Amino acid sequence: MPHLFKDQSKLSFDYVPDKLCHREAQLERLGMIFRPVLDGTMAQTAFMIGSVGTGKTATSKRFCLDLMKAAQEKGRTMDYIIVNCRQRSTEVAVLRRIVMHFDENFPDRGFSTEEMLRSIRKHIEKRKMHLVVVLDEADVLLSKGAADLIYQLTRFDEEVIGGRPSMSVIMISQKNVLDMLDAASSSTFRRANAIRFDKYDVRDLVDILKVRADLAYHPGVVRQDSLDLMADIASEFGDARFAIELLDKAGMLAEEEGSEHLTPENVRGAKALTYSVVTESKIEDLDKQHKMVLLAVARSIKDQAYVRTPEAESAYKLVTEEYGEKARGHTMFWSYLQDLTNQGLVGTRVANEETGGRTTFISLPDVPAKVVRARLEESLGG
Repeated sequence: MPHLFKDQSKLSFDYVPDKLCHREAQLERLGMIFRPVLDGTMAQTAFMIGSVGTGKTATSKRFCLDLMKAAQEKGRTMDYIIVNCRQRSTEVAVLRRIVMHFDENFPDRGFSTEEMLRSIRKHIEKRKMHLVVVLDEADVLLSKGAADLIYQLTRFDEEVIGGRPSMSVIMISQKNVLDMLDAASSSTFRRANAIRFDKYDVRDLVDILKVRADLAYHPGVVRQDSLDLMADIASEFGDARFAIELLDKAGMLAEEEGSEHLTPENVRGAKALTYSVVTESKIEDLDKQHKMVLLAVARSIKDQAYVRTPEAESAYKLVTEEYGEKARGHTMFWSYLQDLTNQGLVGTRVANEETGGRTTFISLPDVPAKVVRARLEESLGG
């Protein structure tokens, strides 16, 4: 049985590549904001905003790791901690997580927020270090009224006279949490220090997947058309996490089948396992002509990522003949195809050909072609 993976851990959400594709501008902006921290002159705050899967957490990890390295080269002691505020959604839970960064045996309960803040200060002073606290999904924390904690962390050094700044704070959120802060807390988060993360487009996602595929799989395992299909599917959400999850699950399906390559059929199978929007009732509710068009697409696409419209239309004519129906003309075929696209049963995209013309490519984004074929043949046969 072929072993396709070289290092599957490179597809883990916890893994952070040495270089992040298409997040160079955000890393550079963070570097500019935190330059005074590196120089030891002042603490800083920053706010990272963007939807799910846009690389906010990965960028914060990459930045903090690079910042630690730069500080070490300057002879400074610096550390960071990322707190997931969805998992730790109260002031006490967040502070306890920070204390446990220094003391794993810190008790579960029995300490007030003031006592935990004092404990954190002692650990930082003892190590003569600067700590960067990253509050991931900070909106969850703030929605429960924890603005006072933000104030305490961002003003951590206020009572220290003549000492070096010792704590900086980065907040990460899908929402603009600056409006959720009270006036005292929001004054420490300059709106100019907000860094936006836009959704990835198809080209971005192909680049990200190529890097991960090279790290995780043996050479030649992942076909380019499979990468293109994964990027195309995930681009609906602009979500790199979803794309990487497809890359991981599709590889496992390919291994189970004993295949030597990760094919578009494996990608469709992975999509069905992770985020399928196709249901049997959707297919069952189609009339006979729509079912025959969908069957034609499923048959002609085989194990490819896409099929051209003329090939699908030729297959449609054969399908109608097989089931004793009259094939509709090109205009009606195109109309049926658009209906299927609107229902999410097929995907279509237009691309320029080398000859100068434009061709529509059809995909099955949700489920393997063989599953669609079997379901439709059963339905039409009845």
